[in-house]
Amino acid sequence: MTTTTPEVPATATAPVPTAASVAHQKLTSPWASFAAIIIATLWTIPTIGLFISSFRPEEDVKTSGWWTWFSSPNVTLENYHEVLTGSDTKLATYFVNSIVITIPSVLIPITLATLAAYAFAWMKFPGRDFLFVAVFAMQIVPIQVTMIPLLKLYVDPPFGLPQLAGKFWTIWLSHSIFALPLAIYLLHNFMKEVPGELIEAARVDGAGHVRIFTKIMLPLMAPAIAAFGIFQFLWVWNDLLVALVFGGGNLDLSPLTVRLAELSGTRDNDWQILSAGAFVSLIVPLVVFLSLQRYFVRGLLAGSVKG
Repeated sequence: MTTTTPEVPATATAPVPTAASVAHQKLTSPWASFAAIIIATLWTIPTIGLFISSFRPEEDVKTSGWWTWFSSPNVTLENYHEVLTGSDTKLATYFVNSIVITIPSVLIPITLATLAAYAFAWMKFPGRDFLFVAVFAMQIVPIQVTMIPLLKLYVDPPFGLPQLAGKFWTIWLSHSIFALPLAIYLLHNFMKEVPGELIEAARVDGAGHVRIFTKIMLPLMAPAIAAFGIFQFLWVWNDLLVALVFGGGNLDLSPLTVRLAELSGTRDNDWQILSAGAFVSLIVPLVVFLSLQRYFVRGLLAGSVKG
């Protein structure tokens, strides 16, 4: 009795690795993990030193390095008390100003960008492509170039309108103007990845643009909206230039960044105060990022919608 071995077709070849698989293999290699750990460690060490310094007494900060804290730990909350309630700091007021500035400056561009992105992606109207290219081109215009014309418009508005500068809403409007081109571009690209069959099925069922946008698009866009919202929140919270220029120099409208910049000039030797102030400014964006991290990761992969 003889056995026969099945012949392998001559045309059968080993699967050709794709660029994505090769990149994934390289990024998950032990050397890539080791490099990532080294970079993360080097990036984190200065932050740890700043954090420790914010809890050290003034004498310890000025006479020894932060690493000596591990051999002789000495902790005080006086630095944070001075930063938040001190007569010449009062960062608690500027902390509230930062919240008042940031929240509307995130919600306004997201609201307008989602509507505009849907119009560019799924509505046909004259000049649609030209307008979208114009919006995309606005991203290459530096913010610094637009500040003087925009500030002049606020200070001396046309048609006899009252002066607009020096108000919270001018800061909201300015941040929204600067954020809209990128927001519209990112959300538009995500919407175009939604299968057209899904939209056509909704139209066959009698759904109009409003129902399609609210019932279909918004739930699908949640990760992308959250990802951009995190970017915009961090940008506005850490911003110094826009709030300083369009707030008219009014300290009642100034965020934390403006006050910290002043402290670095007037109290540049008080490292314990500056480090505590830095962490007061850092805590909110850190909480926002960590709490929305899962949405941020999903938003980065939002373009991979399958039909």
